[in-house]
Amino acid sequence: MPKTSSNASKTDWERVKREAAQDAPIAHNVSDGPFDPNDAAAVAAYWQQASIKRGRGRPAAAVKRPTLNMRVDADVLEAFKATGQGWQTRINAALREAVAHGLTKA
Repeated sequence: MPKTSSNASKTDWERVKREAAQDAPIAHNVSDGPFDPNDAAAVAAYWQQASIKRGRGRPAAAVKRPTLNMRVDADVLEAFKATGQGWQTRINAALREAVAHGLTKA
Protein backbone atom coordinates (compact mmCIF):
# COMPACT_ATOMS: atom_id res chain seq x y z
CA MET A 1 0.00 0.00 0.00
CA PRO A 2 1.52 3.35 -1.00
CA LYS A 3 2.20 5.87 1.71
CA THR A 4 -0.10 8.91 1.55
CA SER A 5 0.64 12.34 2.84
CA SER A 6 -1.83 14.25 5.01
CA ASN A 7 -1.68 16.95 2.33
CA ALA A 8 -2.67 14.50 -0.43
CA SER A 9 -5.51 15.67 -2.64
CA LYS A 10 -8.81 13.87 -2.19
CA THR A 11 -10.03 15.10 -5.57
CA ASP A 12 -10.90 12.45 -8.13
CA TRP A 13 -8.90 14.00 -10.95
CA GLU A 14 -9.88 11.30 -13.44
CA ARG A 15 -13.54 12.21 -12.89
CA VAL A 16 -12.73 15.92 -13.27
CA LYS A 17 -10.98 15.20 -16.59
CA ARG A 18 -13.89 13.06 -17.85
CA GLU A 19 -16.46 15.73 -16.97
CA ALA A 20 -14.38 18.51 -18.52
CA ALA A 21 -13.99 16.46 -21.71
CA GLN A 22 -17.78 16.04 -21.94
CA ASP A 23 -18.17 19.85 -21.90
CA ALA A 24 -21.72 19.40 -20.62
CA PRO A 25 -23.73 22.54 -19.83
CA ILE A 26 -23.77 23.65 -16.22
CA ALA A 27 -27.14 23.25 -14.56
CA HIS A 28 -28.55 26.73 -13.98
CA ASN A 29 -31.62 28.04 -12.22
CA VAL A 30 -32.49 31.76 -12.32
CA SER A 31 -32.31 31.87 -8.51
CA ASP A 32 -28.77 30.40 -8.56
CA GLY A 33 -26.96 33.54 -9.59
CA PRO A 34 -26.82 36.77 -11.57
CA PHE A 35 -26.13 35.16 -14.97
CA ASP A 36 -26.36 31.88 -16.88
CA PRO A 37 -22.86 30.34 -16.75
CA ASN A 38 -23.52 28.62 -20.10
CA ASP A 39 -24.00 31.95 -21.91
CA ALA A 40 -20.54 33.29 -22.75
CA ALA A 41 -21.90 36.77 -23.53
CA ALA A 42 -23.71 36.93 -20.16
CA VAL A 43 -20.57 35.82 -18.31
CA ALA A 44 -18.43 38.41 -20.11
CA ALA A 45 -20.98 41.18 -19.47
CA TYR A 46 -21.15 40.29 -15.78
CA TRP A 47 -17.38 40.43 -15.30
CA GLN A 48 -17.10 43.59 -17.39
CA GLN A 49 -19.34 45.51 -14.97
CA ALA A 50 -18.02 43.82 -11.82
CA SER A 51 -16.02 45.96 -9.43
CA ILE A 52 -13.21 44.51 -7.41
CA LYS A 53 -12.34 45.93 -4.03
CA ARG A 54 -8.73 45.86 -3.01
CA GLY A 55 -6.83 46.64 0.16
CA ARG A 56 -8.89 44.96 2.87
CA GLY A 57 -11.81 47.31 2.60
CA ARG A 58 -9.88 50.52 3.11
CA PRO A 59 -11.53 53.62 1.68
CA ALA A 60 -10.41 54.61 -1.82
CA ALA A 61 -9.37 58.08 -0.63
CA ALA A 62 -7.65 58.85 2.64
CA VAL A 63 -10.22 59.85 5.23
CA LYS A 64 -7.71 61.14 7.75
CA ARG A 65 -4.53 63.06 7.12
CA PRO A 66 -1.47 61.05 8.08
CA THR A 67 0.34 63.87 9.87
CA LEU A 68 -0.62 67.09 11.54
CA ASN A 69 1.54 69.67 13.26
CA MET A 70 -0.33 71.88 15.64
CA ARG A 71 0.46 73.58 18.90
CA VAL A 72 -1.69 72.76 21.90
CA ASP A 73 -1.35 74.01 25.46
CA ALA A 74 0.67 71.52 27.48
CA ASP A 75 -2.03 71.08 30.13
CA VAL A 76 -4.67 70.29 27.48
CA LEU A 77 -2.41 67.72 25.83
CA GLU A 78 -1.53 66.11 29.17
CA ALA A 79 -5.22 65.94 30.12
CA PHE A 80 -6.01 63.98 26.94
CA LYS A 81 -2.94 61.75 27.29
CA ALA A 82 -3.89 61.02 30.91
CA THR A 83 -7.13 59.40 29.67
CA GLY A 84 -5.04 56.55 28.26
CA GLN A 85 -4.82 54.86 24.92
CA GLY A 86 -6.98 56.45 22.22
CA TRP A 87 -6.34 60.03 23.34
CA GLN A 88 -5.72 61.15 19.74
CA THR A 89 -9.11 59.76 18.71
CA ARG A 90 -10.72 61.65 21.60
CA ILE A 91 -9.02 64.89 20.51
CA ASN A 92 -10.40 64.30 17.02
CA ALA A 93 -13.90 63.75 18.47
CA ALA A 94 -13.66 66.97 20.49
CA LEU A 95 -12.59 68.92 17.41
CA ARG A 96 -15.37 67.33 15.33
CA GLU A 97 -17.93 68.33 17.98
CA ALA A 98 -16.61 71.89 17.95
CA VAL A 99 -16.99 72.04 14.16
CA ALA A 100 -20.53 70.61 14.38
CA HIS A 101 -21.53 73.28 16.88
CA GLY A 102 -20.02 76.12 14.86
CA LEU A 103 -17.39 76.82 17.51
CA THR A 104 -14.65 77.26 14.89
CA LYS A 105 -15.66 80.77 13.83
CA ALA A 106 -13.35 83.49 15.04
